[in-house]
Amino acid sequence: MSLPLLLALALVPSDLPSGTGLEGHWRNPSETVVIVIGPCGTELCGRVQWASEKATVDARKGGTDPLVGATLLSRIVARGPNRWDARLFVPDLNRTSKAQLRVAPSGTLKVTGCAVGRMICKSQIWTRTEPR
Repeated sequence: MSLPLLLALALVPSDLPSGTGLEGHWRNPSETVVIVIGPCGTELCGRVQWASEKATVDARKGGTDPLVGATLLSRIVARGPNRWDARLFVPDLNRTSKAQLRVAPSGTLKVTGCAVGRMICKSQIWTRTEPR
């Protein structure tokens, strides 16, 4: 391959972040939901790939049916090394809030969702897992 062609390819912007460390399958702390974070058009998103019966029933009570296939993380934007901002959908509450995502050196994912102008926040540590 010629040098000009290599340089031209290097300058072409990518629509998706590559090698983010965020993509893959993640399990919530209560082991009731597995999401897969991957490309959704030109962005990344996190969709429910598997859900327990309890999570499915709770989501249905909140107005989300079906839970499997629902997008829980959207508008994921890189904010630094191993850090992203996103929108977080909570299916059992049928609410969306701002969220921060951080992949720790241990490989876990800290998901923090905030409401009321970041005055009320809750965090969970998600674990990388295999597809179900």
